[in-house]
Amino acid sequence: MKNSANGVVLIVDDVETNRVILGEIIGAMGCKAVLAENGVQALERISEELPNLVLTDISMPEMDGYELCRVLKANAETKGIPIIFISAFDNPKDIVKGFDLGGGDYITKPFIPELVQARVNVHLKLYEATVGIREANRRLQVSVNEQLRQMEQERKNVLYALASVAAENSWHSADYIDRMRYNCRILAQSLQLSPLFEDQISDSFVETVEFAAPLCDIGNIGIPKEILQKQAVLDDEEREQMKNHTRIGTKLLKDLKVTNDYNDFIQISEDITHFHHENWDGSGYPDGRRGNEIPLAAQIVAMSSMFCALTEERSYRHRYEREKALEIMQQEAEQKFNPDIFNIFCKVARQLR
Repeated sequence: MKNSANGVVLIVDDVETNRVILGEIIGAMGCKAVLAENGVQALERISEELPNLVLTDISMPEMDGYELCRVLKANAETKGIPIIFISAFDNPKDIVKGFDLGGGDYITKPFIPELVQARVNVHLKLYEATVGIREANRRLQVSVNEQLRQMEQERKNVLYALASVAAENSWHSADYIDRMRYNCRILAQSLQLSPLFEDQISDSFVETVEFAAPLCDIGNIGIPKEILQKQAVLDDEEREQMKNHTRIGTKLLKDLKVTNDYNDFIQISEDITHFHHENWDGSGYPDGRRGNEIPLAAQIVAMSSMFCALTEERSYRHRYEREKALEIMQQEAEQKFNPDIFNIFCKVARQLR
Protein backbone atom coordinates (compact mmCIF):
# COMPACT_ATOMS: atom_id res chain seq x y z
CA MET A 1 0.00 0.00 0.00
CA LYS A 2 1.44 3.38 -1.02
CA ASN A 3 1.06 6.31 1.34
CA SER A 4 2.03 9.94 0.99
CA ALA A 5 2.37 10.38 4.74
CA ASN A 6 5.54 9.44 6.59
CA GLY A 7 7.19 10.12 9.89
CA VAL A 8 8.18 8.48 13.15
CA VAL A 9 5.69 6.04 14.66
CA LEU A 10 6.17 4.79 18.21
CA ILE A 11 4.80 1.25 18.76
CA VAL A 12 4.19 0.29 22.38
CA ASP A 13 3.26 -3.34 23.18
CA ASP A 14 4.53 -5.82 25.78
CA VAL A 15 4.25 -8.71 23.29
CA GLU A 16 7.30 -8.90 21.03
CA THR A 17 5.41 -10.59 18.18
CA ASN A 18 2.93 -7.71 18.05
CA ARG A 19 5.76 -5.17 18.01
CA VAL A 20 7.51 -6.97 15.16
CA ILE A 21 4.35 -7.31 13.06
CA LEU A 22 3.38 -3.67 13.53
CA GLY A 23 6.96 -2.59 12.89
CA GLU A 24 6.92 -4.36 9.52
CA ILE A 25 3.53 -2.88 8.61
CA ILE A 26 4.70 0.63 9.51
CA GLY A 27 8.06 0.16 7.82
CA ALA A 28 6.32 -0.85 4.58
CA MET A 29 4.73 2.60 4.56
CA GLY A 30 8.12 4.30 4.49
CA CYS A 31 7.79 5.37 8.11
CA LYS A 32 10.35 4.91 10.88
CA ALA A 33 9.10 2.45 13.54
CA VAL A 34 10.35 2.93 17.10
CA LEU A 35 9.54 0.07 19.50
CA ALA A 36 8.85 0.05 23.25
CA GLU A 37 7.72 -2.73 25.61
CA ASN A 38 5.57 -0.61 27.96
CA GLY A 39 4.59 2.93 28.87
CA VAL A 40 7.70 3.63 30.92
CA GLN A 41 9.99 2.59 28.08
CA ALA A 42 7.82 4.54 25.66
CA LEU A 43 8.45 7.77 27.62
CA GLU A 44 12.19 7.09 27.42
CA ARG A 45 11.94 6.69 23.64
CA ILE A 46 9.92 9.90 23.37
CA SER A 47 12.55 11.82 25.36
CA GLU A 48 15.08 10.77 22.75
CA GLU A 49 12.93 11.48 19.69
CA LEU A 50 9.44 12.93 19.41
CA PRO A 51 7.20 10.66 17.32
CA ASN A 52 4.53 11.84 14.89
CA LEU A 53 2.16 9.11 16.08
CA VAL A 54 1.85 6.61 18.94
CA LEU A 55 0.35 3.11 18.58
CA THR A 56 -0.08 1.71 22.06
CA ASP A 57 -1.46 -1.45 23.56
CA ILE A 58 -3.83 -0.98 26.50
CA SER A 59 -2.97 -3.84 28.86
CA MET A 60 0.74 -3.67 29.76
CA PRO A 61 2.84 -4.00 32.93
CA GLU A 62 4.32 -0.99 34.81
CA MET A 63 2.32 1.58 32.83
CA ASP A 64 -0.68 0.67 30.68
CA GLY A 65 -1.79 2.43 27.53
CA TYR A 66 -4.40 4.57 29.28
CA GLU A 67 -1.85 5.95 31.75
CA LEU A 68 0.64 6.58 28.95
CA CYS A 69 -2.06 8.55 27.14
CA ARG A 70 -2.77 10.63 30.27
CA VAL A 71 0.91 11.48 30.67
CA LEU A 72 1.36 12.46 27.04
CA LYS A 73 -1.78 14.61 26.93
CA ALA A 74 -0.76 16.40 30.15
CA ASN A 75 2.58 17.46 28.65
CA ALA A 76 2.58 20.58 26.46
CA GLU A 77 5.34 19.14 24.27
CA THR A 78 3.55 15.85 23.54
CA LYS A 79 -0.17 16.60 23.92
CA GLY A 80 -0.57 17.18 20.18
CA ILE A 81 0.81 13.76 19.18
CA PRO A 82 -2.08 11.53 18.00
CA ILE A 83 -2.56 8.24 19.82
CA ILE A 84 -4.13 5.07 18.41
CA PHE A 85 -5.02 2.35 20.91
CA ILE A 86 -4.45 -1.28 19.94
CA SER A 87 -6.02 -4.17 21.80
CA ALA A 88 -7.47 -7.64 21.47
CA PHE A 89 -10.60 -6.32 23.18
CA ASP A 90 -13.35 -4.52 21.31
CA ASN A 91 -15.53 -3.63 24.31
CA PRO A 92 -17.28 -0.31 23.59
CA LYS A 93 -16.43 0.90 27.12
CA ASP A 94 -12.73 0.42 26.41
CA ILE A 95 -13.06 2.36 23.17
CA VAL A 96 -14.98 5.24 24.81
CA LYS A 97 -12.47 5.43 27.67
CA GLY A 98 -9.63 5.75 25.15
CA PHE A 99 -11.38 8.58 23.36
CA ASP A 100 -12.17 10.33 26.66
CA LEU A 101 -8.46 10.30 27.51
CA GLY A 102 -7.57 11.95 24.21
CA GLY A 103 -6.99 8.96 21.96
CA GLY A 104 -7.64 9.56 18.29
CA ASP A 105 -8.49 6.06 17.05
CA TYR A 106 -8.73 2.38 17.95
CA ILE A 107 -7.65 -0.80 16.14
CA THR A 108 -8.01 -4.39 17.29
CA LYS A 109 -5.92 -7.54 17.03
CA PRO A 110 -5.25 -9.54 14.96
CA PHE A 111 -3.88 -6.79 12.72
CA ILE A 112 -5.07 -6.31 9.16
CA PRO A 113 -2.11 -4.58 7.46
CA GLU A 114 -4.23 -2.54 5.02
CA LEU A 115 -6.49 -1.31 7.84
CA VAL A 116 -3.53 -0.40 10.08
CA GLN A 117 -1.78 1.45 7.25
CA ALA A 118 -4.94 3.33 6.25
CA ARG A 119 -5.57 4.59 9.78
CA VAL A 120 -1.92 5.40 10.43
CA ASN A 121 -1.78 7.27 7.13
CA VAL A 122 -4.84 9.35 8.01
CA HIS A 123 -3.53 10.34 11.44
CA LEU A 124 -0.05 11.15 10.17
CA LYS A 125 -1.57 13.47 7.58
CA LEU A 126 -3.84 15.07 10.17
CA TYR A 127 -0.89 15.58 12.49
CA GLU A 128 1.17 17.10 9.69
CA ALA A 129 -1.70 19.44 8.82
CA THR A 130 -2.18 20.40 12.47
CA VAL A 131 1.51 21.19 12.89
CA GLY A 132 1.39 23.23 9.68
CA ILE A 133 -1.62 25.22 10.87
CA ARG A 134 0.01 25.79 14.26
CA GLU A 135 3.19 27.07 12.62
CA ALA A 136 1.20 29.29 10.26
CA ASN A 137 -0.70 30.73 13.23
CA ARG A 138 2.58 31.34 15.04
CA ARG A 139 4.02 33.19 12.06
CA LEU A 140 0.79 35.16 11.69
CA GLN A 141 0.87 36.11 15.37
CA VAL A 142 4.48 37.25 15.05
CA SER A 143 3.51 39.33 12.03
CA VAL A 144 0.49 40.83 13.80
CA ASN A 145 2.54 41.62 16.91
CA GLU A 146 5.20 43.31 14.78
CA GLN A 147 2.57 45.39 13.00
CA LEU A 148 1.02 46.38 16.33
CA ARG A 149 4.46 47.28 17.65
CA GLN A 150 5.10 49.44 14.60
CA MET A 151 1.71 51.13 14.96
CA GLU A 152 2.42 51.80 18.62
CA GLN A 153 5.81 53.28 17.77
CA GLU A 154 4.27 55.45 15.05
CA ARG A 155 1.73 56.80 17.53
CA LYS A 156 4.54 57.55 19.98
CA ASN A 157 6.51 59.32 17.25
CA VAL A 158 3.51 61.54 16.48
CA LEU A 159 3.08 62.31 20.16
CA TYR A 160 6.77 63.14 20.62
CA ALA A 161 6.66 65.42 17.57
CA LEU A 162 3.67 67.29 19.01
CA ALA A 163 5.36 67.45 22.43
CA SER A 164 8.46 68.95 20.80
CA VAL A 165 6.37 71.64 19.08
CA ALA A 166 4.57 72.38 22.37
CA ALA A 167 7.92 72.66 24.16
CA GLU A 168 9.30 75.04 21.52
CA ASN A 169 6.18 77.19 21.73
CA SER A 170 6.69 77.38 25.48
CA TRP A 171 10.30 78.53 25.05
CA HIS A 172 11.74 75.39 26.59
CA SER A 173 15.37 74.72 25.74
CA ALA A 174 16.26 72.19 23.01
CA ASP A 175 17.31 69.52 25.51
CA TYR A 176 14.32 69.97 27.83
CA ILE A 177 12.55 66.75 26.76
CA ASP A 178 15.67 64.61 27.06
CA ARG A 179 16.38 66.02 30.53
CA MET A 180 12.78 65.38 31.59
CA ARG A 181 12.95 61.75 30.52
CA TYR A 182 16.29 61.16 32.20
CA ASN A 183 15.38 62.85 35.50
CA CYS A 184 12.04 61.05 35.74
CA ARG A 185 13.84 57.74 35.28
CA ILE A 186 16.38 58.55 38.01
CA LEU A 187 13.63 59.56 40.45
CA ALA A 188 11.40 56.55 39.62
CA GLN A 189 14.32 54.13 40.06
CA SER A 190 15.20 55.75 43.39
CA LEU A 191 11.61 55.40 44.60
CA GLN A 192 11.66 51.75 43.54
CA LEU A 193 14.53 51.18 45.99
CA SER A 194 12.61 52.79 48.86
CA PRO A 195 10.48 50.56 51.14
CA LEU A 196 7.80 53.26 50.92
CA PHE A 197 7.28 52.81 47.17
CA GLU A 198 8.82 49.48 46.12
CA ASP A 199 5.41 47.77 45.96
CA GLN A 200 4.07 50.44 43.59
CA ILE A 201 6.94 50.62 41.13
CA SER A 202 8.03 47.89 38.72
CA ASP A 203 10.77 47.97 36.11
CA SER A 204 8.04 48.36 33.49
CA PHE A 205 6.60 51.34 35.36
CA VAL A 206 10.01 53.03 35.46
CA GLU A 207 10.48 52.58 31.73
CA THR A 208 6.96 53.73 30.88
CA VAL A 209 7.23 56.88 33.03
CA GLU A 210 10.52 57.72 31.33
CA PHE A 211 8.95 57.59 27.86
CA ALA A 212 5.62 59.17 28.86
CA ALA A 213 7.07 62.10 30.85
CA PRO A 214 7.77 64.38 27.85
CA LEU A 215 4.06 64.31 27.01
CA CYS A 216 3.09 66.17 30.20
CA ASP A 217 2.60 69.51 28.42
CA ILE A 218 1.54 68.19 25.03
CA GLY A 219 -1.75 70.05 25.53
CA ASN A 220 0.17 73.31 25.05
CA ILE A 221 -0.24 72.60 21.34
CA GLY A 222 -3.77 74.00 21.78
CA ILE A 223 -2.79 77.09 23.79
CA PRO A 224 -2.16 80.42 21.96
CA LYS A 225 1.54 81.09 21.50
CA GLU A 226 1.23 84.63 22.86
CA ILE A 227 0.08 83.18 26.18
CA LEU A 228 2.79 80.51 26.30
CA GLN A 229 5.52 83.05 25.58
CA LYS A 230 4.16 85.99 27.53
CA GLN A 231 6.90 87.43 29.75
CA ALA A 232 4.54 89.34 32.02
CA VAL A 233 2.21 87.83 34.61
CA LEU A 234 -0.84 86.18 33.03
CA ASP A 235 -4.20 87.76 33.76
CA ASP A 236 -7.07 85.66 35.14
CA GLU A 237 -8.52 84.86 31.72
CA GLU A 238 -5.14 83.87 30.31
CA ARG A 239 -4.43 81.76 33.37
CA GLU A 240 -7.67 79.83 32.88
CA GLN A 241 -6.81 79.29 29.22
CA MET A 242 -3.39 78.03 30.23
CA LYS A 243 -4.89 75.52 32.66
CA ASN A 244 -6.83 73.98 29.79
CA HIS A 245 -3.63 72.40 28.44
CA THR A 246 -4.13 69.48 30.86
CA ARG A 247 -7.58 68.68 29.43
CA ILE A 248 -6.49 69.26 25.82
CA GLY A 249 -3.56 66.87 26.25
CA THR A 250 -5.69 64.23 27.93
CA LYS A 251 -8.30 64.33 25.15
CA LEU A 252 -5.58 64.01 22.53
CA LEU A 253 -4.27 60.86 24.25
CA LYS A 254 -7.73 59.37 24.70
CA ASP A 255 -8.37 59.79 20.98
CA LEU A 256 -5.33 57.59 20.30
CA LYS A 257 -6.93 54.59 22.02
CA VAL A 258 -7.86 52.57 18.95
CA THR A 259 -8.96 49.51 20.96
CA ASN A 260 -10.37 48.80 24.39
CA ASP A 261 -7.20 46.96 25.38
CA TYR A 262 -5.41 48.31 28.43
CA ASN A 263 -2.38 50.20 27.25
CA ASP A 264 0.17 51.07 29.96
CA PHE A 265 1.90 53.74 27.92
CA ILE A 266 -1.28 55.64 27.01
CA GLN A 267 -2.82 55.17 30.47
CA ILE A 268 0.23 56.46 32.34
CA SER A 269 0.61 59.26 29.78
CA GLU A 270 -3.00 60.29 30.52
CA ASP A 271 -2.30 60.27 34.27
CA ILE A 272 0.75 62.46 33.75
CA THR A 273 -0.84 64.87 31.29
CA HIS A 274 -4.03 65.35 33.29
CA PHE A 275 -2.70 65.46 36.86
CA HIS A 276 0.86 66.86 36.78
CA HIS A 277 -0.35 70.29 38.00
CA GLU A 278 -2.21 68.88 41.00
CA ASN A 279 -0.69 69.80 44.36
CA TRP A 280 -0.16 67.65 47.43
CA ASP A 281 -2.39 69.98 49.52
CA GLY A 282 -5.23 69.97 46.95
CA SER A 283 -4.60 73.50 45.65
CA GLY A 284 -3.68 72.42 42.11
CA TYR A 285 -5.69 71.86 38.96
CA PRO A 286 -7.66 70.62 37.02
CA ASP A 287 -9.50 68.46 39.60
CA GLY A 288 -8.13 69.66 42.94
CA ARG A 289 -6.85 66.22 43.90
CA ARG A 290 -4.74 65.95 47.01
CA GLY A 291 -2.24 63.53 48.55
CA ASN A 292 -2.13 60.06 47.09
CA GLU A 293 -5.25 60.75 45.04
CA ILE A 294 -2.70 62.11 42.57
CA PRO A 295 -1.27 59.28 40.42
CA LEU A 296 2.32 58.48 41.33
CA ALA A 297 3.54 58.98 37.76
CA ALA A 298 2.12 62.52 37.75
CA GLN A 299 3.85 63.28 41.06
CA ILE A 300 7.20 62.12 39.67
CA VAL A 301 6.82 64.22 36.53
CA ALA A 302 5.63 67.33 38.38
CA MET A 303 8.76 67.35 40.54
CA SER A 304 11.14 66.64 37.66
CA SER A 305 9.40 69.18 35.43
CA MET A 306 9.77 71.97 37.96
CA PHE A 307 13.45 71.16 38.44
CA CYS A 308 14.08 71.12 34.66
CA ALA A 309 12.25 74.44 34.23
CA LEU A 310 14.22 76.12 37.01
CA THR A 311 17.59 74.91 35.75
CA GLU A 312 17.13 75.92 32.10
CA GLU A 313 17.88 79.29 30.55
CA ARG A 314 14.91 81.54 29.85
CA SER A 315 14.71 84.74 27.80
CA TYR A 316 13.61 86.67 30.89
CA ARG A 317 16.04 85.10 33.43
CA HIS A 318 19.22 83.09 33.77
CA ARG A 319 19.12 79.44 34.73
CA TYR A 320 19.30 78.60 38.44
CA GLU A 321 22.09 76.40 39.71
CA ARG A 322 21.15 73.02 41.14
CA GLU A 323 21.28 74.08 44.81
CA LYS A 324 19.30 77.27 44.21
CA ALA A 325 16.64 75.33 42.28
CA LEU A 326 16.29 72.87 45.16
CA GLU A 327 16.03 75.78 47.58
CA ILE A 328 13.18 77.31 45.56
CA MET A 329 11.44 73.94 45.37
CA GLN A 330 11.87 73.47 49.12
CA GLN A 331 9.94 76.69 49.78
CA GLU A 332 6.90 75.20 48.03
CA ALA A 333 7.45 71.56 48.93
CA GLU A 334 4.78 71.29 51.62
CA GLN A 335 2.18 72.71 49.27
CA LYS A 336 3.19 71.01 46.02
CA PHE A 337 4.92 67.71 46.74
CA ASN A 338 4.66 64.44 48.62
CA PRO A 339 7.31 65.03 51.33
CA ASP A 340 8.59 61.46 51.10
CA ILE A 341 9.16 61.78 47.34
CA PHE A 342 10.76 65.21 47.73
CA ASN A 343 13.20 63.89 50.35
CA ILE A 344 14.31 61.16 47.94
CA PHE A 345 14.47 63.70 45.11
CA CYS A 346 16.87 65.86 47.13
CA LYS A 347 19.08 62.85 47.92
CA VAL A 348 19.54 61.97 44.24
CA ALA A 349 19.67 65.58 42.98
CA ARG A 350 23.36 65.32 42.08
CA GLN A 351 22.50 62.62 39.53
CA LEU A 352 19.97 64.86 37.78
CA ARG A 353 20.63 66.85 34.64
